[in-house]
Amino acid sequence: MGTFLYVLLAILIFGVLIGIHELGHFMAARLCGVRVLEFSIGMGPVLWKKDTKRGTEVSLRALPFGGFCAMEGEDGGSDDPAAFNNASVWKRLLILAAGAGMNFILGLVIVLVCYSQINAFAPATVTRFMDGCPYEGEQAIQTGDTFYRVNGERIYQASDVSLYMDRGAGEYKDIVLIRDGQKVRLDHYRMTPVEYTDPDTGEKVLKYGFYFENVETGVLATLKYSWYCALDFVRMVRLGLTDLLTGAAGMKDMAGVVGIVDMMAEVGTESPSVYDALLNIAYFSAFIAVNLAVMNLLPIPALDGGRIFFLLVTWLIERIFRRRVDPKYEGYVNTAGLVLLMGLMVYVMYNDVARILVR
Repeated sequence: MGTFLYVLLAILIFGVLIGIHELGHFMAARLCGVRVLEFSIGMGPVLWKKDTKRGTEVSLRALPFGGFCAMEGEDGGSDDPAAFNNASVWKRLLILAAGAGMNFILGLVIVLVCYSQINAFAPATVTRFMDGCPYEGEQAIQTGDTFYRVNGERIYQASDVSLYMDRGAGEYKDIVLIRDGQKVRLDHYRMTPVEYTDPDTGEKVLKYGFYFENVETGVLATLKYSWYCALDFVRMVRLGLTDLLTGAAGMKDMAGVVGIVDMMAEVGTESPSVYDALLNIAYFSAFIAVNLAVMNLLPIPALDGGRIFFLLVTWLIERIFRRRVDPKYEGYVNTAGLVLLMGLMVYVMYNDVARILVR
């Protein structure tokens, strides 16, 4: 497959991720008895549309980077008993959260499919050490120890160990191990990668000096490590946001739709075979799906998380002061948030295009 086909595949995948998100809202609305006026995949000019028996217009639009599920009374002011604004608080919460929930479930299912192609998995249990490893000993790490936490981060699988050992500045680590069923703490333990000679290539490499092996197999292992992978994806989003807030990462490191499509295509073209390309793109798509789920639940105006936050705040105000909050205020906040969000998207897209052109 050529680069162009991988780009088309990436665009299709992105459209599916958005479609699944909106399908979550649609299904939850139907389940809660809320009237859906239009369910659209894509944005912009209508390519195809059809009216259903239940009064919902289903449409397909020209631009695949979006979609929407328009409900009666979504912006308030409707007297229809089946309107969104007249549904109970818990039903509105369910409808708003359902899109992100569907994205997370999709990401988990994709990971499960990818991991079903793997024969064995490596728990974070040390099976042996490199010769001369300085971190082996009674007061350090021993064969059979399982990494439980590194610098406060829960370790789910072997690949997490080096990732969180390398993350952050400083030589000192706070490590929690499981040894003979008991937790062993190595607080403020000095540990840095050591230079070793790779026996296969003869090159000098930096490693911590302990090995993990693939020992867990079967359906239960596949289910367990798929769940661990999805949790890792959630954590990576959290850490990425933390890096942005602390300055460890900048706006130039963010990627939008154009950047994501480009990365998917790059993953495909750099894979050794079409099978590997499809598997790698699927895995990357799972990460994007979980990323969309988490980001969409952030309490930011114009996103579902912002609407959930505003819903809870207004519910609390109404319970305390016994007065109804005018829906127009939420509209003002969401409109302002949407303008800022669109501005951010344009800026990120500009960076994506500039990065691609100068590559």
